[in-house]
Amino acid sequence: GYEDKSIKEIAREIFSYADGCTFSAKKEALTNIGGMLCTNIEELYEKFKTLAITIEGFITYGGLACRELEAMAIGLYEAIDEEYQAYRHRQIEYFAGLLREKGIPIVEPPGGHAVYVDAKRFLPHIPPEEFPGQALVVHLYIEAGVRAVELGSSCFGKVDEKTGKFIPAPMELVRLAVPRRVYTDNHLKYVAESLARLYEKRDQIKGLKRVYAPKLLGHFTARFEPIN
Repeated sequence: GYEDKSIKEIAREIFSYADGCTFSAKKEALTNIGGMLCTNIEELYEKFKTLAITIEGFITYGGLACRELEAMAIGLYEAIDEEYQAYRHRQIEYFAGLLREKGIPIVEPPGGHAVYVDAKRFLPHIPPEEFPGQALVVHLYIEAGVRAVELGSSCFGKVDEKTGKFIPAPMELVRLAVPRRVYTDNHLKYVAESLARLYEKRDQIKGLKRVYAPKLLGHFTARFEPIN
């Protein structure tokens, strides 16, 4: 029942059901850095305010330069522009279409931020404990210089504290996030062609062994070695 409503109307209704929200300004606000934490609960606001002043900066800027705050203010308006969103979703759909044509397994339907490659289907011979998503990320960088991110067992997998058994993530994905207002169709073709080359020789790709990861947010700074 929302096909005839504007993006602004949809956003306003979504926010009406919540007492707070967080977002990364590097995504929908179209800026280089920053984010925002909002709430209409006064008690929480006072706690957040004290914490922000202590570790980030005063609440009027939160450690951000004025230029970033101005860019964020403009970017939030641009993000709900109908023409911009139409262009953005067409771009992601175009990228997804290139990957479909080459037989590369992706998560359907694609959204407006990224295309997700299903690494479990891309590399079915690599078990979760050898991190197929991370292996694909590494080989994509070696093959083409393209940086992607794993969202699978490296990121979400766990180790049972009692048994020591590895508990894999339910999905093994590689996120191909597309920076806004940066890439042309030819850039996206290059990424798709690079993935297609890897897909043709996917049987040669081997898993990885994780040799280092801190307990908290370990996937950000984890280190791996190839399994021979």
